[in-house]
Amino acid sequence: MTPHDLWILLTAVLVAASLGFVGCFLILRRLAMVGDAISHSVLLGIVVAFLLTGSTGLLPMVLGAGAAGLLSTWMVELLRRAGVQEDAATGISFTAFFGLGVVLLTLHAGDVHLDTQHVLFGDLVYVPFDILAWRGWELGPRAVWTVGGALLIAGLTTWLFFKEFKVIAFDPAFAAVVGLPVAWITWLQTGLVTLVTVAAFESVGAILAVAMLVAPGATAFLLTDRLESMLGLSVLVGVPAAVAGYGLASWFDLSIAGATATMAGLLFALALLLA
Repeated sequence: MTPHDLWILLTAVLVAASLGFVGCFLILRRLAMVGDAISHSVLLGIVVAFLLTGSTGLLPMVLGAGAAGLLSTWMVELLRRAGVQEDAATGISFTAFFGLGVVLLTLHAGDVHLDTQHVLFGDLVYVPFDILAWRGWELGPRAVWTVGGALLIAGLTTWLFFKEFKVIAFDPAFAAVVGLPVAWITWLQTGLVTLVTVAAFESVGAILAVAMLVAPGATAFLLTDRLESMLGLSVLVGVPAAVAGYGLASWFDLSIAGATATMAGLLFALALLLA
């Protein structure tokens, strides 16, 4: 295996681990489709950020995508409070954001380095060529640092607020009664999901982002009844799915994102049979 392949594989592993980790709380709160809404709305934020700034730099892309992710979540909540069922509100939100993003991308495709295939399947094979440099030193692919940093932030935040996250995940009504800031904690969790999704989006696209937000956490949920174990198992499920997906894609010349999502689905099916 070449260094090129190792960087691609490391990026895929970090993406799977980070998305699976934050996805556990979406599974527990029955908000898995909210992750779908966030991952699709990211496109609109990226395109709008480029149109406003004229730059495809990391900071404007992250800020634009993060704002779009939070806005889509707010729209879901707004529609739900207006009487729309939650699944319908989520479907309306992410399709509207994604559709508008595709329209703007199509209109300005000549100015942006993204295209619809990039949006859906990502660009993992080109990860080793986008190098992060600091004072003349090459530090490795930018995606590794971006996704790894997002995973570190998500892990540290979960460690700091673990008790609050746990209570709200299992009984938000009780959390409100005992005085926990349920709304604030919920937005913090949403922010973590948005951060990790935005960090992973350019490398893996929408398909793998959605798959890894749901499949590892859902698989871990079948195998344990402890939150601590579920978080660890979600990472342990995501990593082999990424490794096996990369191997499958290399062997049969397939999309890495599609192959990894397929392997994550197979691992879920296996866990369902065993559980």
